[in-house]
Amino acid sequence: MAAIVLYCRPGFEKDCGAEIQEKAAWNQVYGYLQLSKNSGIVFFHLNNPDEGEVLLAKIPLKRLIFARQWFLTLTDKIELPEYNRVEAITEALGQEWQYSDLRMETPDTNDGKSLSKFCRKLAVPLRQALRQKKILSAKGDNDGAILHALFFSGSEVILGYSLGTNSSEHVMGIPRLKFPSQAPSRSTLKLDEAFLYFIPRDEWDTRLTSGLHAVDLGASPGGWTYQLVRRGMMVTSIDNGPMAESLMDTGQVKHKMVDGFKYVPAKKNVYWLVCDMIEKPQRVAKLMATWLLRGDCKEAMFNLKLPMKGRYQQVQEDLQMIKDMFAEYDVKYELYAKHLYYDREEVTVHARLLTPAPYFEL
Repeated sequence: MAAIVLYCRPGFEKDCGAEIQEKAAWNQVYGYLQLSKNSGIVFFHLNNPDEGEVLLAKIPLKRLIFARQWFLTLTDKIELPEYNRVEAITEALGQEWQYSDLRMETPDTNDGKSLSKFCRKLAVPLRQALRQKKILSAKGDNDGAILHALFFSGSEVILGYSLGTNSSEHVMGIPRLKFPSQAPSRSTLKLDEAFLYFIPRDEWDTRLTSGLHAVDLGASPGGWTYQLVRRGMMVTSIDNGPMAESLMDTGQVKHKMVDGFKYVPAKKNVYWLVCDMIEKPQRVAKLMATWLLRGDCKEAMFNLKLPMKGRYQQVQEDLQMIKDMFAEYDVKYELYAKHLYYDREEVTVHARLLTPAPYFEL
C-alpha cells in the first residue's frame, strides 16, 4: 500500500495525523494513520494508492499547520545489505521516473540525528549511481519531483517522492538558522523563520525593508524586536518588562511600559504588528484581527500558544474566530498558520488584509 509520510515536531504526531486525515477527507481521499509517539513521523496509508499524487497536488503544503514536509512512498521499508546499499536502492527504484533532487532524511530524534553522518557519506555515491542510471537529473529542476530516502537505520530505508512545486525547500522541512549573538533571546529565531517562511523573497524589498514602522507586543527582552531592527525598521516595543540596552542604543526602538492588550498606536503608520505574548490564544487572535480591521497595522505575525491536548482543534477555533471577524466586515484577507521548526508549544500565524481596512472603532 502507498502512504503519505509527513514530518512534524516530535510529540505532535496526533495533531499532524488528525489534520492530514481531515484535509484528505475533504478531497474524498481516505486511509488510516500509523503513528509512533515522539518519532516526528506520521504515515497516512491510502485506501486507494492511485489517489496519493492527487492529494500531493491538491493540498498546498503551506496549508498544513503541523506538517513540515511530506512525500508519497514508492516502496515499503527496504532492508539494505551492508556491502552494497547503493545498488539495492537503485534497483528498488527502477527507471520509471527521473527526479530533480535527492533528499537524504532521518527521523528528527536523537537516534535519527546520529544517522546524519552516515547519510552524508552515502549521499555522494548514491547520487552518482542515480545519475548514471538517469534516475536523478544531472541538472536540478526546482519544479521537478524530489526523491526522498528516509533512513531509520543504516540498513533500513523507505523511498518516496514529493512534487517540487508543493514541497519544502529544506531537508525534512527544517531550516538551519544561526542564532545571532547580538539577539537578547533565542525566541528571535521564531520571527526570523516566520519571515523567511511566510514572506516571498521577491517581496522583501517592500514588505521587510528599512523605514517601515512596527509594533512588538510583549516585547521584553527584545528577541522579536531584534529581527525588526536588523531589517532597518523603527519599532515601538510594548512590555512592562525591561528591553535589552543594545536594542535601545540603536535609536530605532521606543519602549512603552503598557499592557499589550490596552495599547493603541496614535498614528495609522504601523506596517508590522508582531506578538509573542504568553496569553490565551483566543485573546491574542481577537486582538490581532482587531488591529488589522481598525487599520492600526498592515500585516501581523503572531504566535498562538497551544494547550496540552486538543491542539489542532484549538488552533482551528482560533483561526475561525479571525475568519469570522474578517467576514463580518467583508474584507479579503490572507491567513496562514504553521508550526514552524523553532516554535515549541505554539503555532505562528501570518495575517494581512488584501482590501483596505474598514477603520471602524472595534
